[in-house]
Amino acid sequence: MNEQFVNEILNKLRDGELSEYLVKNDQFLEFRQTLVKREDFKHFRGIAQHGGDVLYRYMEVARS
Repeated sequence: MNEQFVNEILNKLRDGELSEYLVKNDQFLEFRQTLVKREDFKHFRGIAQHGGDVLYRYMEVARS
């Protein structure tokens, strides 16, 4: 999972092309490294799943 791919996924979440995206446990650190670099980082919500996977969604209002 490279940075360009992660940004494409995050842009699709932001633009409403995807409602959610599941990141597997073994890809989480790579995904998060790219996510935290973004200006809109606080608009993304990660919801922990069983087994260490994380389900990401985009929120219109940024978390504090």
